[in-house]
Amino acid sequence: MIELVLGTLDLAKVRFARSPMEELRNSVYVLAGRRGADLHRPWIAMARPRLAGLDLSVLFTLLSLEHGFPGFLNPMTEPGETFADQLDRVRATDDAGVRCYFDEGWAPGEVPAILRPLYDDPARELGPFCDLLAAYWRAAIEPVWPRLCALHEADFAHRSTTLTGGGLASLFDDLHPRIEYAGDVLRVLLPHHEVRHTVNGVGVLLKPSAFIWPRLSVCDGHDQVSIGYPVRGVGRLWEEAPVPRAPLAELVGRSRAALLALLDLPRSTTELAQHLGVTPATVSEHLAVLRVNHLVRSRRSGRVVLYERTERGAGLLSDDSVSP
Repeated sequence: MIELVLGTLDLAKVRFARSPMEELRNSVYVLAGRRGADLHRPWIAMARPRLAGLDLSVLFTLLSLEHGFPGFLNPMTEPGETFADQLDRVRATDDAGVRCYFDEGWAPGEVPAILRPLYDDPARELGPFCDLLAAYWRAAIEPVWPRLCALHEADFAHRSTTLTGGGLASLFDDLHPRIEYAGDVLRVLLPHHEVRHTVNGVGVLLKPSAFIWPRLSVCDGHDQVSIGYPVRGVGRLWEEAPVPRAPLAELVGRSRAALLALLDLPRSTTELAQHLGVTPATVSEHLAVLRVNHLVRSRRSGRVVLYERTERGAGLLSDDSVSP
């Protein structure tokens, strides 16, 4: 069990952010067959051929320990950071930051041979390793990143509502069955861990992840304490949008019916335009009509406006749709 002792300042700094590196790291476990393979079968079918030219043996071996992962693959995370931002943080890891994972995970002299170069000379080997991470990202994660981001945004909206309505206790109760919150202590019930950590004012960063399901990850560093948790709605991540039938298209128009079908997750006008092969301006016109009729709603997330179906819109679609 990991116990995080929270002060008043920490409670005020409980916050959410997406982490591209969190998703990448967790996806490696999925690809290696160690978690969630059935859930993410469509993604695996897409990713494997695209990764065929990469030697992932170093990455697979690095993440082969059952209880733990490299701290340098859990870089500091700030809202709005890109994969490139986080990769730069990984590249900047000093030798001690790389070696500490090996020293904690393996007995002296037992570091796997394939990892010895990275352990012996991090300054030389970390650059090529980061190049491998970048290639993996481009092949396996970047093609589905908009879909992952949409799921993250839906999760953020739900957690915000939960926090507003019930406070931190409700938020943590809803986050994961292995998380308990009582008084000033946040407990994460993980086997093979016995840690009590006083957070000391840095707060707790909560990072949703699709590929982590059904597990959790905890990093209790001095500069940032973070918990990775399964994003809400991951079970429908790879589902195809329902295909609206003719009556709905006749009622609201073919393009607007298609928009309703795509808004199973929050999406921007740019993303919707890419799906439909039309301009963002055209999408905006259709969304304005749907919004006036209370079939979609919008909310701002940073600099982006996201649209999603209302209950009325979902009901209209479900009454007149079939799966492809």
